[in-house]
Amino acid sequence: MESKQEDQNLLEIQNYSLVLKKHWLVIVTVIAFVFGLTGLLTFTKKPIYEAKGQLLLKQSDASSLAGLTQKVGGLTGLSNTSNPVDTEVQIIRSNPIVQTTIDRLKLKDKQGNALTIEEFIKKLKVTGIRGTDVMELTYQSNNATEAAAVVNTLMKIYWENNILINRTETTSAKEFLSKQLPEIENRVAQAEADLRYFKEKNQIVSLEAEANLGVQAIKNLLSDIIKNNAQFKAEKSRSIGLQNQLNWSTQKALNLSTISQSPGVQQVLTEYQKVQDDLVVTKTRLTNEHPTVKNLISKEKALKQQLEKRVGDIVYSQESIPEKNLQIGQLKQTLTAELVQSQVNQLALATQISVLQNAFLSSQERLRMLPQLEQQQRSLERHLQVAQETYKQALRQSQEMEVAEKQKVGNVRIVSEALISDKAISPKISLNLALGGFLGVLLGIGIALLLEAMDKSLKTVEEAKQLLGYPLLGSIPSLSHKEGIGSELPVRDNPYSSASAAFEMLMTNLNFTLSDKELRLILVTSSMPNEGKSFVAANLAVAKAQMGCRVLLVDADMRRPRQHEIWELPNVMGLSNVLVGQGELTKTAQVMVGLELLTSGTIPPNPVALINSQRMDLLIKEYAKEYDFIIIDTAPLSIAAETQILGKLVDGMLLVVRPGMVDSRTAIAAKSLVEQSGQQVLGMVMNGVANDIDYGYYSYQQSSHKSPNKKTEKKLPNIRVS
Repeated sequence: MESKQEDQNLLEIQNYSLVLKKHWLVIVTVIAFVFGLTGLLTFTKKPIYEAKGQLLLKQSDASSLAGLTQKVGGLTGLSNTSNPVDTEVQIIRSNPIVQTTIDRLKLKDKQGNALTIEEFIKKLKVTGIRGTDVMELTYQSNNATEAAAVVNTLMKIYWENNILINRTETTSAKEFLSKQLPEIENRVAQAEADLRYFKEKNQIVSLEAEANLGVQAIKNLLSDIIKNNAQFKAEKSRSIGLQNQLNWSTQKALNLSTISQSPGVQQVLTEYQKVQDDLVVTKTRLTNEHPTVKNLISKEKALKQQLEKRVGDIVYSQESIPEKNLQIGQLKQTLTAELVQSQVNQLALATQISVLQNAFLSSQERLRMLPQLEQQQRSLERHLQVAQETYKQALRQSQEMEVAEKQKVGNVRIVSEALISDKAISPKISLNLALGGFLGVLLGIGIALLLEAMDKSLKTVEEAKQLLGYPLLGSIPSLSHKEGIGSELPVRDNPYSSASAAFEMLMTNLNFTLSDKELRLILVTSSMPNEGKSFVAANLAVAKAQMGCRVLLVDADMRRPRQHEIWELPNVMGLSNVLVGQGELTKTAQVMVGLELLTSGTIPPNPVALINSQRMDLLIKEYAKEYDFIIIDTAPLSIAAETQILGKLVDGMLLVVRPGMVDSRTAIAAKSLVEQSGQQVLGMVMNGVANDIDYGYYSYQQSSHKSPNKKTEKKLPNIRVS
């Protein structure tokens, strides 16, 4: 693969060398023209002198209104993409400064008129030296003194203008600051008042301390709420347990406890119980009608009513209380007291929990408000701080302006004045001539390649193979002077030439084109005229005859016949005459041993009709019986239809291709005609190949063969007409 790539690269180099060799005259002409024009312009041009000066850009000490942290005339851009040095460059090139320089030096143009700003700027170059704050000014002129004067004057005018601008800025800034200071001071006072009112309204001393205390208070309140909830639940559980022990409700237990501890109720209850006991004892002795019994019953009833009245005065309830519950024991009284105390404790704990929860919610709400209050306070403090800083800076800047106004300051310093140069920078003779020669070479080669690209003809074997797709059977080289230039039959006249060897190789390759039968009848044609088909057919016939075969060469090109000129024979009687019955089959001329020629004869008005006749078919068959090999020279495929007709009568067709002559479109059209008619194409032969390389690149060569109208001087020996 590497060897193939190297061969391909070498082939491309050879191709380019042949292109340059082919168009050498154009290349030399272009080089000479460009080189000569460059020399003419170089030596006729007036010398140009250049003067250089340098300016240093620096920050001044005065403050600027454009920004309280910037400097007057300072090298600070408005954006990150702007370059202050470039800004100063444009200021130097501005119309006012340039016009002032022109007027001060009274600069004139070539016609003696006042120099215009546009012409001045064309000669002026202002650039910033990279990595420094130095600007370099250069001016070109035909007068070295004038160039130096322009640079020095321009720098001085720019320096003066810079000082004037800085002083103007300082004065304007001072006046502006004097007006702004009272307003800024009022903003400071307003910001302080706003902050004080905010703190008083929201009862703020220190939000940070309040936040810390609030968090701790919420923590303590939450702890107390949890603790009281636990106690409340404990008291509630104790109360439920006491109620279960007494089997009374809390109110009932309270009522019974109150009754048991009431002396009036207990006194009446004691008398009532004593009367009941006496009544029971008396009834055992006396009847119910006995006055004593009746007296005891009445007394019992009266005591009961009194007991109910006293109980009712103590207990406001419609529910009747059994007598057994009117006097309870010490244990139940203790349990009742504990139950009542538990209920009281529950009420106290519930109240305390409610108070703690309200305090917790209040503290929590206050804490929620603290971030918003803190944000508002910070905003007010920030406004106050900005107002204070602005006031401080404005006051300081105002004081600085008073000092700067009295100074003559600027941010420009002349580093290097321009000197008068004694050496011209232009023209540079050696460089211009070298560039002219180089440009001429490039332009000449470019034009040669352009002409080659515009040439659509087939130039290489690879192009022909890729375009036509036919096998290459032979390559016929162009004839040199040594090999018999001036003769169209090199195989006969110079059997040891390269052309003779090429035709022998072509004849040998033809013998291997058909595998199923012997090749005896071939047709030689081309895509277009002047490709050398008649030349190939004639020499191929000679090569076959020299092999000991009896060969017949038929000139079937009835539009532009060539064989009678190649062989220097009259064309009175020929193929056309035989086809119309004016001649016999034996009207052929023996041009050399083993080779006979049948010329085209009289040119008919309609060659297609003659070729397409049955007599032509019979004629070919008769000749095939008599001769060992028949070669038919026909008209090109692109201009004649009879070639396709003859193609059906032969064993195969040989297509002649001449590099540099046939173009791709004609070749494609010819191939299409052959494919449509179903012709048997044996292969193609390249004619007029350059001798200097091994057939790698085929460029068009001037034909070494004689033109159709030129007669050869060499006489043919012993030409016999049979």
